[in-house]
Amino acid sequence: MASALLACGRQLSCALGGLSLGHQALGAIGGAFRRHASSHAENTNTFLREALVKLDYPEKLQNLLLTPRREMSVELVVQMDDGQIEVFNAYRVQHNNARGPYKGGLRYHPQVDLDDVRSLASLMTWKTAVMDIPYGGAKGGVTVDPRKLSERELEKMTRKLVVAIKEIIGTYEDIPAPDMNTDAKVMAWFFDEYSKYKGFSPGVVTGKPVYLHGSLGREAATGRGTTFAIRELLKALHMGKIADQKYVIQGFGNVGAWAAQLLWEAGGKVVAISDVAGAVHNEQGLDIGALRKHVASGKPLAEFTGGAAVPKQDILLHPCDVLIPAAIGGVIGPEEAKKLQCKVVVEAANGPTTPEGDMVLRDRGITVLPDIYTNGGGVTVSFFEWVQNLQNFKWEEDDVNRKLDRKMADAFAALWAVHKEMNVPLRTAAFVVALQRVTRAEVHRGFD
Repeated sequence: MASALLACGRQLSCALGGLSLGHQALGAIGGAFRRHASSHAENTNTFLREALVKLDYPEKLQNLLLTPRREMSVELVVQMDDGQIEVFNAYRVQHNNARGPYKGGLRYHPQVDLDDVRSLASLMTWKTAVMDIPYGGAKGGVTVDPRKLSERELEKMTRKLVVAIKEIIGTYEDIPAPDMNTDAKVMAWFFDEYSKYKGFSPGVVTGKPVYLHGSLGREAATGRGTTFAIRELLKALHMGKIADQKYVIQGFGNVGAWAAQLLWEAGGKVVAISDVAGAVHNEQGLDIGALRKHVASGKPLAEFTGGAAVPKQDILLHPCDVLIPAAIGGVIGPEEAKKLQCKVVVEAANGPTTPEGDMVLRDRGITVLPDIYTNGGGVTVSFFEWVQNLQNFKWEEDDVNRKLDRKMADAFAALWAVHKEMNVPLRTAAFVVALQRVTRAEVHRGFD
């Protein structure tokens, strides 16, 4: 399979001009994405350019792959509860739809801007390609601090957004999903408002409440996918089973908590966990079921009686077999990478390792399972939800989990094959697989 993809890439390079690619060309192409971009966007593009160098794609093919198809900016005029009028900037970037409808989340955050949304839309193109889901990549956002809005104001703003972008989204065109500061409730408003104009359309968004055409298994999907990814990596590295390892997890939100729960249920020893306020450890293994009940009751994680509190800033340096950053991006830079005491880093968060940190980990022989694959369980089960909406038939949760397992295993097999054949890190292999799948779709569909 890897050989066929590599051969396809070489043929496409010849067909599209055969221009050799130097560092100046890479810089010029990346420049438009670097400007005013977030650090995560910058890091993603650095990793992407590394894969492009390995593929030796001609410059015009790179321009095709990196340039968004459409960018839309709108202003949302909302009358607030006190009668005042506020205007919110909103964006939707549709990066690439060669492999299927655009797909990507919708975030509400005060620092959202067009450059950030553009970069995240690009990342979704590669993530859906790595997971071999028939989607393209898109992203949307509104520049707003949702904590300062009442629920009624938030709903009005969401419905205004739907009206503003309804002509460029749709069940077979562009399917938004929850992202930062958006949830199932926001998706329900989105579905309802869109259906007023276009008729009953549950497939226009994913991440909806289970009782309103959502999918069973969606809540745990990213954490469950992370667990499947760890299992596949351990097998490939001949490290044994999940139960044979010690784990440290940074982050106890949705992804970190579900990953911890599932690893614990599989017999793994989760020896340390942190959240935004503190950290706790137990070298014999934390009782994750009891810890989740403790946190759900409103008590601080660090006060859990089944372990000892440790400084949260030291969590990444705690000795373990598998380190799982599942919180925020950019936490493993070069200095942290020099001090890690683990065999494997599994990136459940988006962009937790900087390019400089990644180079240090490579030099130290620490394997990194990249975010573009590891946290792909979420978008995969979003795809399953969309399919159920098209069928108007709800799957059993066991069906969802079984299909997710197969998708995660198949995706790992593809990137592992490229990793071995090209002798590149798993991160580079993941981007190579994604680039080649999108390229093949672009060229075979034609340009007229």
